[in-house]
Amino acid sequence: MRLAIGIATIGRAVVLREVLAELHRQNRQPDRVIICHTKPADVEGCDGVWPGCEFLQSAPGLPKQRNVILDAAADCDVVLFLDDDFLPQPEYLAVLEACFTADAAMVVATGEVIADGAKGPGLSVEEGRRLLAADRLRPEALATVPAFNGYGCNMAVRMATVRAHGVRVDENLPLYAWYEDLDFTRLLGRHGSVRRLPAARGVHLGVKFGRGSGLRLGYSQVVNPVYLGRKGTYPWNRGLRSIGRHCLMNLLRSAAPEPWVDRWGRFRGNMIGLWDVLRGRAHPMRVLGL
Repeated sequence: MRLAIGIATIGRAVVLREVLAELHRQNRQPDRVIICHTKPADVEGCDGVWPGCEFLQSAPGLPKQRNVILDAAADCDVVLFLDDDFLPQPEYLAVLEACFTADAAMVVATGEVIADGAKGPGLSVEEGRRLLAADRLRPEALATVPAFNGYGCNMAVRMATVRAHGVRVDENLPLYAWYEDLDFTRLLGRHGSVRRLPAARGVHLGVKFGRGSGLRLGYSQVVNPVYLGRKGTYPWNRGLRSIGRHCLMNLLRSAAPEPWVDRWGRFRGNMIGLWDVLRGRAHPMRVLGL
């Protein structure tokens, strides 16, 4: 099996270097490592951290960058998309390969996130490594459980399915691309199974720098679920709950926001999105005008 790691990155060279260094600990080494960046500063100092690492440049936007990686990895059997701030356990790739080999119906696999800094203030590289070292749980290597979708910080796809059905990451979801992982993996899931691998474990640092504005994210939190509902990849009952939950959370926490979250900006974006929905003008690309 030819297995590639693909990382789309922007503005996080200092963290990306650490993630590439961490890949040397993998028991099963990747056959290719493909980095898609938007400008030379995104990968400054990364040359030589992983020998043979391929650096490709594209216009900004997570879907665009991930599609560049998919095109470049046409000779591979599996592509594992990692965020530029995800640290995998040394067994991760070996477990991934074993599960894809054992289950021909599996088209998407997503690992077990043992700590997710995206849900809090974020984690430093040192904290992430301490959490990896403290993780003593070792589930059975081939164990898998059904998953609704792949989680973008660590999701692997079977390239034969991507090629056979022409599945792409939707570039109508620009910039940070709220729920692009859900849309992409559920499209693939129409042709096989989406599974979570408890033994493929890692830490998502949830680094806060290099992210877009709160206003734009808030708009996408409303408009992207509506777009995906119309597209048929996100059930309306789940999408409407997601919209309501984020609008309410952003409003209630605006009075005393977390230092790392622009709650008021997000809520303003939520309201602009709702107004566009009511006017029949909602589209994910309209976020570029905010």
